[in-house]
Order: sequence, then C-alpha cells, then structure tokens
Amino acid sequence: MTGRTLRLRRLRRTTRPSARKRGAQPKVVALGGGMGLSASLAALRRITGDVTAVVTVADDGGSSGRLREELGVLPPGDLRKALAALCGDDDWGQTWARVIQHRFQSRGDLHEHAVGNLLIVALWEQIGDHVQALDLVGKLLGAHGRVLPMSAVPLELQALVRGHDPAHPGETGLVRGQATVALTTGEVQSVHLVPHDPPAVPEAVEAVLDADWVVLGPGSWFSSVIPHLLVPELLDALVETKARRVLSLNLAPQPGETEGFSPQRHVEVLGRHAPKLALDVVLADEAAVPDRASLADAAKRLGAAVELAPVASPDGLPKHDPELLAAAYDRIFRMHGRIGPWR
Repeated sequence: MTGRTLRLRRLRRTTRPSARKRGAQPKVVALGGGMGLSASLAALRRITGDVTAVVTVADDGGSSGRLREELGVLPPGDLRKALAALCGDDDWGQTWARVIQHRFQSRGDLHEHAVGNLLIVALWEQIGDHVQALDLVGKLLGAHGRVLPMSAVPLELQALVRGHDPAHPGETGLVRGQATVALTTGEVQSVHLVPHDPPAVPEAVEAVLDADWVVLGPGSWFSSVIPHLLVPELLDALVETKARRVLSLNLAPQPGETEGFSPQRHVEVLGRHAPKLALDVVLADEAAVPDRASLADAAKRLGAAVELAPVASPDGLPKHDPELLAAAYDRIFRMHGRIGPWR
C-alpha cells in the first residue's frame, strides 16, 4: 500500500458528510485557473454560499512568474482571480475586487504587478501558511467561498507538442512552462507536471471528498483544467468522492493551445489524461456544439450525460455570462443530483 493511499484513507476517515438542515445549500468544489475558473465561480456564488475553489499553481508568466522567480513562492495570480470572482456584488465586494485586480503602471519594477498578488505573497511570508493566508484575504474581501491552491509547491507544466517549431512541423518536442504551452502554435499531445508526484494541499482533498458537486472547467484545457488531474492525491479524491462531477466546456477553442478542437475532442483529451475518472454531466453552450451526437458519444464513454444550455455572453464575445451559467448549474444540480437535503 502506497503512502498516498494511506493518506487518502486517513482523509476519508476524517471527512464525514456534515449533518445538514433541510434547505441547506450544496457544497460545490470548482477546479481550474485563470478566467475560466473565475467565470465558474462568479456563477456558483449566485446559487450557493458553500463554494471552494481549487486553483492550479503552475503559472510562470507575468507578475506571478516574476514573484515566483524572485521569491520562490507559489504563483499567486490565479488565486487572486478566484478571490476576486468570489467577491459580492455590493459596494464592499466590488471595491475590493477592483483593488486586488489593479495593476501598477510605471517604468520601474512595480510595472504590471497586481495589488492582490503582492498582498497574498506578503501574507504568505507573514503567516507562513498558504491556506491560512488565503482564508484571511478571503475574509478581508468578504469572499463568498474559499480559495485553495491545488498543491503547496510551485509546479512546472511541460507538454509534448507536435510542430511547436514551425521549421519542423512534423516533429514532436518538449515545451516547458505554462505560459509557453498556452501560446504554442503546435498541437499539444499531452501534458505533465514537474515534480511528477506533487503533494496535494490536504484541505483541497478534504473539500473534494466532502463535496456534493465537483465542477471542472471551463478554462485553458491543457494549462488550467487538466493539471488538476496530474496531482495524484487530488485525482484519487476526484475518483473516489461521492460527489457528482460536471465538466463545463469552453465556448470556443483557444488559439494555440486547443486550436481546431471540437467539443468532443476536449472531452476525449481529458479522458486520456485521467482514464479512471468518471463524469456525470458535460455542460456545453448549445450554440457551440455543431455535432451533438459525437459529443454525446464522447461524454457517454466517461459515464456522463450532455446538458446543452445558453451560457455565452449576449455580447457575442467568447465568454460565459455569470447569470446564464448560474442558471445552468442550478438546473443541473437539481435535475442530476441525488435527492439532497438542500432541495
């Protein structure tokens, strides 16, 4: 029996479904990073007050990459975005969301650093605990939920990419770094993390095991969504949890990383990276699925049903509308969930 299995068993013994009163809200864990996770969180906080975001920590670009390189810390950017997305719509919440998202513009070292990144890193150094510091930031912001890193160590994303070098379009090579993978003009074949067996944050594992629903995606497929499945303890929890699992698809392929991908190919790629993971629902925008039968077949191979709903922003941009996405999640939780005490 591996040490990882023993740790997961201990967490299962200490994680008990909490006794809930009728009318209580569902516990939802959302996994991802960047703007995709932010869209999901902005929707989920509208339908439940019990949201936990589990965020990727492989970013190596921009302000996060500079802080990571200089101080050796976790990249704070995606954690900051998740906290901002969980801020309320009142004056307090929206003011703090703008403050932590604010970027300095200067000719010096502060140029393009986000206020929230500096605040998070400062609290990590003061408190010495990633989770406690993020909980404190969430309390300050009045965040409607909790934000956790998926691992307590900075991770490097590496990808096997065919045609990354335009001079050799038929060759497959190794591409290092989340920022580089996200912008590659080649075809990503697979991704992995360095270190290969990173430890999961225990609170993230506990949240998955204790959830009613786990939401994966939307977001950058190879650099924000799939990395969660490459943390062994987190994947074990996702496989063994009693929660229902919904995969929320992107509205359009991402230039570079998933150029030319159909909705069903997104599902197939995720399944290849985590063949033991079963899903319950695949959510997609009804206007973004030209071949519904192929998507249904791909989802069925992972045990899932397909739910189509209008979730795109009415302005025509490829972004999710928080209200429409919230309505879709709410309907899925009610239609596909087990009869829960929150209903």
